[in-house]
Amino acid sequence: MSDQNRRVAFLNEMGLGPVWSQRAATALLQLNEDDAPAIDPVLASMPVVAELRVVEPTSSAWADVESTAMDTFVPVTAKPVIPIADITDIAHMDWNQLKSVVSTCTQCDLCKSRTQTVFGVGDQKARWLFVGEGPGRNEDFQGLPFVGPAGKLLDNMFSAMGMKRGENTYIANIVKCRPTDANKRDRPPAAEEANACLPYLERQIALINPTVIVALGKTAALSLLKLDPATPVSRLRGTVHRYAGRPVIVTYHPAYLLRSPADKSKAWADLCLAMKTYAGSADA
Repeated sequence: MSDQNRRVAFLNEMGLGPVWSQRAATALLQLNEDDAPAIDPVLASMPVVAELRVVEPTSSAWADVESTAMDTFVPVTAKPVIPIADITDIAHMDWNQLKSVVSTCTQCDLCKSRTQTVFGVGDQKARWLFVGEGPGRNEDFQGLPFVGPAGKLLDNMFSAMGMKRGENTYIANIVKCRPTDANKRDRPPAAEEANACLPYLERQIALINPTVIVALGKTAALSLLKLDPATPVSRLRGTVHRYAGRPVIVTYHPAYLLRSPADKSKAWADLCLAMKTYAGSADA
């Protein structure tokens, strides 16, 4: 199967039902939430250049991820900790030092219930950084971000963009330990937990030096952009924000999209904006 056919297949899996036709080079990216998004001309050099007409999402790989998949992952043994001595300044740590400090972190109470920390995964020089809110049950077991149904959806999103996990992409979270409620169910991290962990992510961002950051969900967006907790994701979408001079695109968390498949077309519009921003930054 060719690359273009493979991407068409993934877009179908995303429930977007693409209808492809060649467009003039003057086509503009439409980001109105009520309209179907179209690929911007700055993407003309990419294999996915075409007009995308969004139809009502139907049964797809995005919508059909079985919840029982949450129980199919097997814990793996955590890597040994590299001893670090006399290092207190996170802003000057290298990758190995940062990983070691994170693996033994006790800055907040999340350390008391974790199986292991979830540092992040991917290309350490990636141009694309995707940031979620925190590990879930599967991630806590495996020590890797986005390995459950939401992870499969994120991989499909990568494929629709012509990318794949680990190749020019890095995935991290606002917090490195799994937040749970009194009933041991996943929950968003509290503000004090996010603030305690944020210096680790800030150092990761500095080491990676990505071209574009994609904030997956409200927690990631508000933590990175330091906004009022009451700010809705809908108000942040469709705009290029900035973090330490880098463009930040806000979209929905894959777990939310599994619960609300009607918003997948909006997420695709966000990814189109991210690709347009990336192309503009790469040409600058």
